[in-house]
Amino acid sequence: MRVRAALAATLVVGLILAVSAVAFTLLQRGELESTLLSVARQQAGTVAAQVTRDGAAAADVVQAGSSEHALVQVLGRNGTVITQSPAIRGAPPLVAQRPAPGETVTLRAAMLPVGEEDPFAVVIRGVHGPDGDAVVISAQSLESARRANAVLIRLLALGYPMLLVLVAGTSYWLTGRALAPVEAMRRQVAGITATDLTARVRVPPSHDQVAQLAVTMNATLDRLAAATGAQRRLVSDVSHEFRSPLATIRAAHEVALVHPEAADRAALHADVLAEVTRLELLVDDLLFLARSDESGLSPERGEVDLDDLVDDEARRLRRTTALRIVPKVRPVRVHGDRRQLGRVLRNLTDNAARHAAGCVELRVDEIEGDAVVEIVDDGPGIPDTERERVFDRFVRLDPSRGRSAGGAGLGLAIAREIARAHGGDVTVVDSGQGAQLRLRLPRDVGKDPLGSAPVRRRLPQPAAAD
Repeated sequence: MRVRAALAATLVVGLILAVSAVAFTLLQRGELESTLLSVARQQAGTVAAQVTRDGAAAADVVQAGSSEHALVQVLGRNGTVITQSPAIRGAPPLVAQRPAPGETVTLRAAMLPVGEEDPFAVVIRGVHGPDGDAVVISAQSLESARRANAVLIRLLALGYPMLLVLVAGTSYWLTGRALAPVEAMRRQVAGITATDLTARVRVPPSHDQVAQLAVTMNATLDRLAAATGAQRRLVSDVSHEFRSPLATIRAAHEVALVHPEAADRAALHADVLAEVTRLELLVDDLLFLARSDESGLSPERGEVDLDDLVDDEARRLRRTTALRIVPKVRPVRVHGDRRQLGRVLRNLTDNAARHAAGCVELRVDEIEGDAVVEIVDDGPGIPDTERERVFDRFVRLDPSRGRSAGGAGLGLAIAREIARAHGGDVTVVDSGQGAQLRLRLPRDVGKDPLGSAPVRRRLPQPAAAD
């Protein structure tokens, strides 16, 4: 990168310098020639004033044209040379132009008939003197301008490559200095391994883009460490969840194998089937969350009567528990997936039944145009600081409750996943006693809250099981 940056800077500077050098050379040449033309115009004016006052023959051209680079001629009315500079004595008229008295012509002559091949700046003035009309010609050689231009070109040709080398070296050095913090960060990041994600890159005190890059990299490393920790906790939690039923099944069979005469086959089969059912539910929940993480949920659209689903759950709880079930239901219809919404209600009611002391209340209502289902139990409740953590995976708030006494800690996570896929949410709200969980869904039957694309969720960070 340093080489590319140095080459790019050198090319840009080289192009700018080349254009500037050409422009400067042309500008200097034009200025020198303009200066020489002004000198020729001044000489012509001086001689013309003498011709006007004293006549053509009295004009002093020796002083005006004493140099071989400054030539002066005075021509008569018929074009004959009346007087001229000593350097061109005997030469024919320098130019063919004959302006009328009072007129002036300026031109650049590539060559004059004086035996010299140098270009000249020529000024021709028509004048009227005492002895008649005359023409004053003043010429200045442009050789000095050409030589000055040649010297400038040689200096530029000598300094141009030296300057480019200096620019290339300076750019290479400055780029290295600018990238030094980036290289240091690269070495630091290269030393970070998956087994130790605690290292962070040093943030330079420059408060520039490099410092912002360091901050961004540290934030990325923080997220990577959090994701890796979440993955490790997930593997640990899943292994614990599988170990318990497998250990129960193994223990039951080992006891039956050692003491076949004392084994109760019916009880053994019941215990094994219960643990297998628990494993099936766990695997089903994990597969559901894995599919959700990978591609999002795509609920089937249809009209669902929430009051019917809640009534079904109330009847199921009465059959399977000794709790007092109090439904407060009014007819409410939503647009969604009946099977998935039923799973949400099953998870919420099972959670309430596990924690309730003696009563579970089921409410269905409509609030501000949304369908709302509330499940209230009279258990210990959920602390305010844990109201969001309960929706993480493998979370149990009651440390005294064994794994066999409840679920795997995935029910509420799945419930929120499905609710958000339907455009709603599951939250914990204030309750006078126990826990109160609220399922809120958009009620518009003709409106698909998801649009045409499945909803993708942000991967949560599983918390360690309590």
